[in-house]
Amino acid sequence: MWKYALSFVLLLAFGAMLFPRSGNEPHYEGLALSPAAEMQMKQQTLQQDMQLTGDLCRSQCSLELHRVLQQKSRESADGKLKGLQELQKEHPHMEQLIWVTADQPVDNGISVGGLQDEIRTLAVPELRKAKAAVDRGDSYQSALLQSKGEPYFVLGVPAEQAGSGLVGVVKQSIVKHVEDHQLKNLRLVTYPREGKYKVESVDSRTLQDVQVDHPEQNEGTSHYTVNQVVVRFKKEPSAAELAQIQSDIRTTRPHHKLGYTYVFESEHMEAKELMNYFKKWDVAYSEPHFLYLTNSAVPFNAPEVNQREANTDAAGAITPNDSLYHRYQWNLPQIETELGWNVSKGSQDVTVAVVDTGVDINHPDLKDQLVSGTNVVNDGAPPLDDVGHGTHVAGVIGAIVNNNLGVAGMSWYNRVMPVKVLDQSGAGSTYSVSQGIIWATDHGAKVINLSLGNYAEANFLHDAIRYAYDHDVVLIAASGNDNTDRPGYPAAYPEVFAVAATDARKGKASFSNYGNYIDVAAPGVSIASTYPNNQYAALSGTSMASPHVTALAALIRSVNPSLKNSEVMQIMRETAQDIGPKGKDNYFGYGLIDVVAALKRAEGYKPTTKSSERPQPESDTVSWTQRLWNLLSGR
Repeated sequence: MWKYALSFVLLLAFGAMLFPRSGNEPHYEGLALSPAAEMQMKQQTLQQDMQLTGDLCRSQCSLELHRVLQQKSRESADGKLKGLQELQKEHPHMEQLIWVTADQPVDNGISVGGLQDEIRTLAVPELRKAKAAVDRGDSYQSALLQSKGEPYFVLGVPAEQAGSGLVGVVKQSIVKHVEDHQLKNLRLVTYPREGKYKVESVDSRTLQDVQVDHPEQNEGTSHYTVNQVVVRFKKEPSAAELAQIQSDIRTTRPHHKLGYTYVFESEHMEAKELMNYFKKWDVAYSEPHFLYLTNSAVPFNAPEVNQREANTDAAGAITPNDSLYHRYQWNLPQIETELGWNVSKGSQDVTVAVVDTGVDINHPDLKDQLVSGTNVVNDGAPPLDDVGHGTHVAGVIGAIVNNNLGVAGMSWYNRVMPVKVLDQSGAGSTYSVSQGIIWATDHGAKVINLSLGNYAEANFLHDAIRYAYDHDVVLIAASGNDNTDRPGYPAAYPEVFAVAATDARKGKASFSNYGNYIDVAAPGVSIASTYPNNQYAALSGTSMASPHVTALAALIRSVNPSLKNSEVMQIMRETAQDIGPKGKDNYFGYGLIDVVAALKRAEGYKPTTKSSERPQPESDTVSWTQRLWNLLSGR
């Protein structure tokens, strides 16, 4: 049929690299790689994503066991058993969980789940080690255990009250899933092959360290971030001097400046050592980076989740309390998201469509952020994600922020609309993608993310793009992962905002596509986000870069709903950080997106004479609505 004659496979756009490098200078590795070298770099990226995903799994599991211990420690044996059953239902990869006490062997603990003989033989010695550690009040994690090609690990988490804790055996299937996923999407196999901060406390009068074990002890005390310091220089430091400081203290993130003062963070020095270090710089002062807490009463027995608030530092940056945020989400601070949240956290009135593989609509870090979507692949079925890609993209945009759980999305309040157009192999036709774009437009999406693409132009897909554009939708698309300047579509269509990927040093992701159609760049290397079955994974690619820009477009439209889609795009171009060759270039477009600059510009935006270098959409005497109707009806 003509529908299938029009179809071509739209491959998911993934890829980028992250290698240790000193300094903050931009770099452009990967522009002239041999095929063998490019494949080697892709393999390294794959290994990095797998390793980080494994680490995310361990961190999340430990946090979940700690949460259950806090909630159930004072309950009866039946209450503890029920808590373990609920936890295992939410996390089926936790194949066995045991509530242990110091006076009983591990086999006599309150247990749920079970193990097959082979993994049981490997796990029992580790479970005993885990219990011994828990009895001492220590945490425990084993090395990986391999059974029938599947990785497992054993962990133990002690309760706050000595003498009990939880031990468990976790199957890390997610690591294998990410490997299979990225082998395809990093083009390592032919595809498709198938049909927070550590805080210290001090006395406010003497600045002597104090121990705070009870909320009432907060009276008369102040709190500071242990590895940060606030500095005011007598003479403004030069760029070279700032670079020297950052090198000396091994900063983990760029410094922030507010007025005359700077906030520095060190990887290996604590506040007092930092203050001593800055004495040689002839500073007006250096002091701990104090935290200012809300003046509301917190009941002593309130759950921890209700006691933790987002921190706002001296520079105004908001750091949410999401449990995996500070350790894993390098990407949001880099593009000034934390400062941007002071301008806007989004609006429920601006809906973002994720046209992709669907979304895990039951994920606890996403489900309350979703609106109704559609499944183009299987009409009538919910838009469930059977790949993982769409769930990951959705999390970058809208994982619930400041809920003491998992990761933080860029938007606190914009709703996400899941539109499934790619099947279980991660591929879809022009028809399905076009249908998804039209459906999202007709159902109120103001921004659409397209983390997919190929190199063939398709008139039908372009018509759907034009339809959405003419209905004032902002369309954002990933450029692709083949380290080529060959235009990829839909990113290269003039109505679409094209996104390249960068790494943690603001360098070009090694195989991010490039060319004169690139509008901006965004983080796309080892991005931590939501994943199906209540999990989290790290993925690399321009597919991960694109939703950062999509979320920014939604925040801009939240700040100023009167802006046209072309104005939203222009604001993102005008406010981008120029990180490559001076001016617009083929690798980063106008530069790396800057959230706070874009949102401030949007507040009182007036169009400028500066015009985009992208070609403008062509007019047509035939309405796009009529042309689409003709195509969809087979005329």
